[in-house]
Amino acid sequence: MGQRAAKQLKGRTRLMALTSSPEKADGLRAQGITPVLGNLDAPQSLHRLSAWATRVLHLAPPPSDRAGEWSTDPRTLNLVRALLKRRPPLSLVYGSTSGVYGDCKGQWIAESHPVKPHTPRAIRRVDAENSIRFLGKKGVRSSILRIPGIYAPDRPNGTPRERLMKGTPVLVKKDDVYTNHIHADDLARACVAALWRGKPQRVVHVSDDTHLKMGDYFDLAADLMGLPRPPRVPRSQALETLPLMLLSFMSESRRLQNDRLKKELKIRLNYPTVRQGLKSLKSR
Repeated sequence: MGQRAAKQLKGRTRLMALTSSPEKADGLRAQGITPVLGNLDAPQSLHRLSAWATRVLHLAPPPSDRAGEWSTDPRTLNLVRALLKRRPPLSLVYGSTSGVYGDCKGQWIAESHPVKPHTPRAIRRVDAENSIRFLGKKGVRSSILRIPGIYAPDRPNGTPRERLMKGTPVLVKKDDVYTNHIHADDLARACVAALWRGKPQRVVHVSDDTHLKMGDYFDLAADLMGLPRPPRVPRSQALETLPLMLLSFMSESRRLQNDRLKKELKIRLNYPTVRQGLKSLKSR
């Protein structure tokens, strides 16, 4: 996703990318991006950011579960502290998750809906959002993008194909949950738009217009890809057989409103539905 956003930005500004891997430097330069060596887990390596960064796109996830830090995101806090040392940036866009809402029983959810995270990873995202809001109080135009499931052919597990090939089951219709999606190309465009057009301290859902339940989504993908539809199982059986991570997604149901994405960021989706997005994957 970071490379997609870089393509959208080319020609508009000088691009720099924070990387903790020196071996990635040549690849970044080949794309016209200046590498900056640093690590969000090592605050002392971030001091140069406060002098260079004018518009910041922050997409790094919080650390995974670790003793003593399961509920916080030290990476975002380290970044915020570094940016405030000298000259704060004009704007910062943070890529959060729609998981911060927890289970909403299939309701339509606006950005003003209270957060109620149910999982450690969602709790860490709320902590990160709070750090970003603190930065906004210091004069930085901070935007929080709450992002659902991302799909694209060139990201790990970026299409349903692998899961369909494994025959991983989905829930029977009476137990099924609503799920939300965004194509990586549309997400990249939204990230760039928010850097210039995002309103201060604003949350925006970056989600397409689809409102399908999870099982129906995988049925649609199977039909488009010429693969068997996944088996349907009741929730009681899923609880006994499926991994905890997958079960967590099957335990939360919501539909995201995306009016701010279109009206405020002025995004016209290239892939407004997953049907259109999945059809485009077939042609690549």
